[in-house]
Amino acid sequence: MTDETKSITPEIVNDEEEKTESGLVEQTNKPEILYLVPITGRPHLPAQVQPLIVDKKRWEETLKKASRDSKNLLGLSYLKEVKGKYVYKEDFPKVGCVIRMMNMTDVEGHIQFIAQGLERFKIKRFLSDKPPFVVQVEYFEKMEEDEDKLKAYAISIISSIKKLLSLNPLYSEELKQYLGRFSPDQPSPLTDFAAGITTASGTDLQEILEIESVIERMKKVLMLLQKEIEIAKLQTKIQKDLNTQVDDNKRKFFLKEQLKAIQKELGMQKDDKTSDVDKFKAKFETLDPPEHVVKRFAEEIEKLSVLETCSSEYGVTRNYLDWITSFPWGIYSEDNIDITRAEEILERDHAGLSDVKERIIEFFAAGVYKKDISGSIILFVGPPGEGKTSIGKSIAEALGRKFYRFSLGGMRDEAEIKGHRRTYVGALPGKMVQALKDTKVANPVIMLDEVDKIGASYQGDPASALLEVLDPEQNSEFL
Repeated sequence: MTDETKSITPEIVNDEEEKTESGLVEQTNKPEILYLVPITGRPHLPAQVQPLIVDKKRWEETLKKASRDSKNLLGLSYLKEVKGKYVYKEDFPKVGCVIRMMNMTDVEGHIQFIAQGLERFKIKRFLSDKPPFVVQVEYFEKMEEDEDKLKAYAISIISSIKKLLSLNPLYSEELKQYLGRFSPDQPSPLTDFAAGITTASGTDLQEILEIESVIERMKKVLMLLQKEIEIAKLQTKIQKDLNTQVDDNKRKFFLKEQLKAIQKELGMQKDDKTSDVDKFKAKFETLDPPEHVVKRFAEEIEKLSVLETCSSEYGVTRNYLDWITSFPWGIYSEDNIDITRAEEILERDHAGLSDVKERIIEFFAAGVYKKDISGSIILFVGPPGEGKTSIGKSIAEALGRKFYRFSLGGMRDEAEIKGHRRTYVGALPGKMVQALKDTKVANPVIMLDEVDKIGASYQGDPASALLEVLDPEQNSEFL
């Protein structure tokens, strides 16, 4: 601050106050010099009363001087954003609002006070280039405007505010009562009050603050109110639709629960656990499993019947029983070993490869002699595209069996073959077991493709797990 501005004290020629019919305080003589503080978020408007919080470290000196020298009068100026650590006089807009500070208190490094908006002002010049900012101001002169238009616009604003208050439950009862202080005969404070209750942006409110004509100001505010009403209607519709949906879901839920209770009372419906137990027992009775599977099923079904449906173990046990009852126990494809037919199928599907076809026919001939080809393994070796997979399909067709193929290329986890432990969430059996479930027979032709591209990792060695799969002494008991 220069030497010239150090001696400047904002002066008020006459500090007499008079209250308007709305209860707002007006200054009969307005100060020409004001201390100035910037605010962000939204500008403060005349006729607006609200709490403000400012940084104590930066603005305490300004507020104290305004309280002492200007009888608690202060100029507020809206800044859209504060760039950097400091505020410069070039950042301030030309129009601001004079407010009266009330109930000033310290709150954890900030100063809080009630700001009562009084009057618009224009900055004529800055008397201080840095905080505390001191400015010389002038005020808007009252314009001669059409009284009938003013009254008509005022009535429209009051009607719009009442409509908005009825649509939006967020507005408090005190705000509705505060509206009663305004009348169409006070268009300027009514307009500022209406603008203040909208959710308009700070830029829009600053435009309203800078409009000198009350009629033009009222036009702008009516547009903002109409926008608020449309938003409030949309919010009401969304809330109504949501409540309707929630109420409908609740009604359906209660009706379903009542229906369950009635059916249970009449013995027409069982609970989920009983239903699961009965379902698995019914499915298992249609199968022809070996004795050790029957014993295991009985243990698991007894375990399921004592578990709570909400427990994690219930889900694991239920999943296990679902797999057991999905296997084709005792269901086999009937072999149709006809050497002549096998030759026709091989010749139809493949040209050339005579040595391969001869070896396959020998394989069929051995099966005819033994009357059994279960557990037999054939290895196909050759470059990609030579027809290894399609020959496997032809063999399955010649035998009259289902065909299942899965690729071992890039496989690194032995659990893909042997299955995961039941303790893991989402555990599944291995590919061999899944093949039986998918084909729905216990003797499909299974092709292990890309066996030379199998990998190994810290999770295990799938190649070692294949030993159990390919061993005729073990693969018949693989399940």
